[in-house]
Amino acid sequence: MQKGVEQMNFLDLISVIVWDYMWGMPLVLTILGTGVYLTFKTGGFQFLGFRSAGANAVKGMFKPGEGKGKGLLSSAEAMSAALGTTVGVGNIGGVATAIATGGPGAVFWMWVAATVGMIIKTAEITLAVHYRSTDEKGGTYGGPNYYMKKGIGDEMGLKKVFKALSGLFAFGFLTSYFINIQTYTVSEAVSNTFGIPMTWVGVVYTVLLYGMISGGVKGIGRIASWLVPFMCIFYILGGGLILLRYLDQLPKALYLIVSSAFTGSAAMGGFAGAAVSQAMKVGFARSVFSNEAGWGSAPMIHSTARVDHPVRQGLMGIFEVFVDTFIICTVTCLVIVVTGKWSSGLDGATLTLSAFETGIGRYGRLVLALAVFIFGLTTSGGVYAQMEVVLRYLLGNSAWKDRLLGFYKWTYPIPSLLMVYVAVWFGLPGTVVWVFSDASTALPIFANVVALWLLAPKFLSLLEDYRTRYMRAPQGETLKPLVPPFYDEQSA
Repeated sequence: MQKGVEQMNFLDLISVIVWDYMWGMPLVLTILGTGVYLTFKTGGFQFLGFRSAGANAVKGMFKPGEGKGKGLLSSAEAMSAALGTTVGVGNIGGVATAIATGGPGAVFWMWVAATVGMIIKTAEITLAVHYRSTDEKGGTYGGPNYYMKKGIGDEMGLKKVFKALSGLFAFGFLTSYFINIQTYTVSEAVSNTFGIPMTWVGVVYTVLLYGMISGGVKGIGRIASWLVPFMCIFYILGGGLILLRYLDQLPKALYLIVSSAFTGSAAMGGFAGAAVSQAMKVGFARSVFSNEAGWGSAPMIHSTARVDHPVRQGLMGIFEVFVDTFIICTVTCLVIVVTGKWSSGLDGATLTLSAFETGIGRYGRLVLALAVFIFGLTTSGGVYAQMEVVLRYLLGNSAWKDRLLGFYKWTYPIPSLLMVYVAVWFGLPGTVVWVFSDASTALPIFANVVALWLLAPKFLSLLEDYRTRYMRAPQGETLKPLVPPFYDEQSA
């Protein structure tokens, strides 16, 4: 009994550290402030550029191999790989946990975070493509560490600031090697649906993950380019059937979501209640974890795209956040709220499974279990590619680079599988596992958002250049460029 008390005290302490300090209001306001600032300075480009972003994304899906310039992947393949990472278990287990701990009001703050997140993601993708580097084999790699070094360290001359931010980002991001929620959430969902032990599911999932990452970044991009559109449509149709059945409950659900965002959620059923501040913090945390805006993760994949201008790829960020949060996450949220399961006391994938089963019976659990499995697999593959980019930056031209990258490749799935065994052994609930995941995202997000503030003038100049070249030019013409679109061209 004493051991159980000590364990709960330790877990409570971890929760306080994460939610009161790492994911406290300062970080929430920093993300919100950055998004509002970029929205104002760009004249609301996430809204003005939405049509163009959607058109480019849809066009790329029908012509996945096209693209101009250097790069490992086409623009659409890079977007699919990034979207496959973005649309993952955070849309199912993460969203459910947000509602279970922050109440329905957390959904509203997810929408707010996503609204400003669209321009944040556009900025970080643009900067990642602009400052990317080319290796000896012609592959392109970029991301926060690259634009921190070249933009803040070299161009701005702020060497100490660059080193501090880059070190903080790399350290925080690489903790995902040890704290990866994907295998746990997939195992939880499949186990609850088919009655198979979580550890067995975890082993099968790990074997398939090895198969996915064996082809490297190129292989992941090819798989994602055909798997991601299918899984998104499949999940939306399943959730859409439930929402049609509960159509009369939608107005009440929307009112509950908006009102709870400003008044908090009272305790009811198995729900313990939540204050407004809790709803806001959880909503922002889950939004960033789900759509990755501000995290700096997706730009690592986008930097491999073959494009003629960084902003053209940056537009994909608008489309990604919209699909991830305003469509897929919203479907999950509304299904949980309209079925009344949000106050059941359940959490994580188990809560979403219960809501889908309530909505369309046993078939609902099967739909969700399959969706979680595919979402988790593409997300795990994308995270592998992202961490490889960080490692390539840290290793540079080290003689040990190839060996260390090989070691990383073949050990990457193991810690995530071990997390399943630890959770089962100690009987940890899903909310506790997600707290550890939230802790791993706070540091890289803070470092990246500060970097975006410092590099905002560069992003704005690239955006103005793109508008001048392609949006203001007469039909069939390209106006004179204002700035070099790529850093290497500028330095040459």
